[in-house]
Amino acid sequence: MKITVELKPAGQVEAEALIVPVFEGRRDARFGAAAFFDSGEIAGKPLELTLLHHAPGVRATRVLLAGAGKPEKFDAAEMRRLSGAAVRYLKAKSIRTVAIALDPEFAGEDFASAAIEGAILGDFEPDRYKTGDDKKSIDGFALAADTPGLEAAARRGRILGEAQNFTRDLVNRPANRLTPLAMADAARAMAAEFGLECEVLDRDRMEKLGMGALLGVAIGSAQPPVLIVLGYRPATAQGSAHLGLVGKGVTFDTGGISIKPADGMEKMKYDMAGGAAMIGAMRAIAQLRPAIRVSAFVPCVENMPGSRAQRPGDIVTAMNGKTIEVINTDAEGRLILADALTYARRQGCTHLVDAATLTGAVVVALAHLNAGLFASEDGMRDRVLAASRAEGERMWPLPLEDDYKEYLKSSFADIANVGGRWGGAVTAALFLKEFAEDTPWVHLDIAGTAWLDEPKPYLAKGPTGLPVRTLVRLAMDWKD
Repeated sequence: MKITVELKPAGQVEAEALIVPVFEGRRDARFGAAAFFDSGEIAGKPLELTLLHHAPGVRATRVLLAGAGKPEKFDAAEMRRLSGAAVRYLKAKSIRTVAIALDPEFAGEDFASAAIEGAILGDFEPDRYKTGDDKKSIDGFALAADTPGLEAAARRGRILGEAQNFTRDLVNRPANRLTPLAMADAARAMAAEFGLECEVLDRDRMEKLGMGALLGVAIGSAQPPVLIVLGYRPATAQGSAHLGLVGKGVTFDTGGISIKPADGMEKMKYDMAGGAAMIGAMRAIAQLRPAIRVSAFVPCVENMPGSRAQRPGDIVTAMNGKTIEVINTDAEGRLILADALTYARRQGCTHLVDAATLTGAVVVALAHLNAGLFASEDGMRDRVLAASRAEGERMWPLPLEDDYKEYLKSSFADIANVGGRWGGAVTAALFLKEFAEDTPWVHLDIAGTAWLDEPKPYLAKGPTGLPVRTLVRLAMDWKD
């Protein structure tokens, strides 16, 4: 999609369709819309779409009046959704060139960036493997604004939207197309394109490092495991902070010996969404160049019930020396993250954020609307929450109290990998905290938010790309 900024009145922009946000309680008379407001046909409610043909006072062939809701509630997140919904509506009608008229009241950099992001996200379809010739997409998207200096915001929006779609595309690939080695190849290619450092640790290297928790998950699969390490170094770092991003990369999760039910198991290709988000975030970070050093660590495995697979009751030794009793082999994500967190600490990371499709329990608690957020300290929690709110990626803090550790006690090892039925998202987070140790750390459980079972007006069914934008904003806004 070609992105442009048009510093001219919206009516003078040439396009097949012009998107015009309209608000509840505001009678908009532009482009012949007044009659529709007067008749009650248009109310300006969120994502209410009305297409006008040959509207007066505009060069565009069509005008799409897009409901923006109440102006006092309209923010960058709403702009992103409006833009995405409008693009999806228009491309379904085979429209290929689109412009959006930025309202003077909502024409700042955040709104401009969000409009671009929404358009790019809305244009994405999970149809990579379909062979038909009827695929539709938007070729060009223009910002029509009277406000000068929006080029940098448009560039930022393009970078973020493309990084999120890169993540979504990775998550959407089935396990026979995206093995751990293939995921490493995708990371290498991305790193080479955007100038990032990239190292891929193989099984032999991980054995020498003592990553028994990670390797225990991998031994049931014929596909070899890898640990992807991506590095960004600013030309001039401000402060000594080194942000570590750790993402779960289970390219397919059968549950292992503790096998999952067959119903819905095909969706378990998305169990590497946390790792894909870290790779996508690094893609954007490489281009936007924050002043903080950032590294990503993505442990990639398949969790399969092969003849060599680990069994319930097995005891493995993690990289930090802790022994773990494997009660349930379907609680594998925390095992691979344990060693990745330890490795990130040993590589000098001073602050850590991990993201993982970790527990069904977080979906029970928060449904598909908020990611669960757990933090070892208030300062790190507040940094991530501020970034998530700025980017419209909803997260909700959950407790991380030591009393919950009682559920993880084992009679035979230092810690068990599950804590029973109650508080499953909390005990999973507390398990990970044992390996983050005293490093300021946030855990994001994205099991309920990384995938859409049904499409939204502004997003296709499938991967969402969360929390790419939050992680990038965290790095860009970092201050020691």
